[in-house]
Amino acid sequence: MPTLRQLEYLVAVADLQHFGRAAQACNVSQPSLSQQLRALEQRLGVVLIERRASGAELTPIGREISARARRLAIEVQDIRDLARRAGERLVGTVRFGVTPTLGPYLMPSIVAALHREQPDLKMHIREGIPEEQALALSRGALDMLLGPLPIDGVDLEVQPLFRERLFLVAPPDHPLATCPALSLEQLKGARVLSLDTRHHLHRQVAAICAELGMVLLRDYEGTSLDSVHQMAASGIGLAILPELYVRSDVGGRTGVTVLAPDGWRFTRSIAAAWRSGAAYQHSYRTIGERIQAEAGALTG
Repeated sequence: MPTLRQLEYLVAVADLQHFGRAAQACNVSQPSLSQQLRALEQRLGVVLIERRASGAELTPIGREISARARRLAIEVQDIRDLARRAGERLVGTVRFGVTPTLGPYLMPSIVAALHREQPDLKMHIREGIPEEQALALSRGALDMLLGPLPIDGVDLEVQPLFRERLFLVAPPDHPLATCPALSLEQLKGARVLSLDTRHHLHRQVAAICAELGMVLLRDYEGTSLDSVHQMAASGIGLAILPELYVRSDVGGRTGVTVLAPDGWRFTRSIAAAWRSGAAYQHSYRTIGERIQAEAGALTG
């Protein structure tokens, strides 16, 4: 019979379509992963993976078997979680994914509060790109994630939590910063900075720019909110920053002014997600509610 580990390797290759990245995701060497997958093919008597110089692609039978293997791996993980469960208290370590445009400015107080209320709970916080983390959640590499909507994945339960305002900022000497009554029409042609294209916030900023006739600067994409903030403060362009970042001590308004054009009402929606039917789904929902309350207090 195939081993569970071999099936997990197959699922990783199906998700990432690359032996090296799959091996890294599974915390194993690439030769070991390749050897185990060849052993799996020999045991089953079928070719599961087409090996190419540019990566790996599953055969039709490989795709069907990987889909069933994914469900099996998740069921096994849920069995392990059920075995660890002690009453209604959440114990052990939760692998928690969060977008870097939110986590550092919201999670510290939440983690501290959860530790006071549930001292047996440990939070392994992993920042990452929301789409990549949704994939990791679907295949069981994460237990729960927090990020902007939409969150797309296989068999996920999504809990909308709160809306976060998006602020338009500029250096104090920018012409728009000195306008006594700023309108959306006056933003037309303004140059706007953003994160790189992998981030959900980049796509939202691009949509706002398209709607208002602003110019998204493709040659000055930031690697973090701090870098976007600092470039805006230096005068390269305007920036659209999330409220929790602007209000935070580590982000804030240093070197920039928040503009308030009449009619500016842009927000982003934040949600938590976990696998449908997860053993700890009740506890994950409780964590989501704690995040919702803390975010309300910070943005209210």
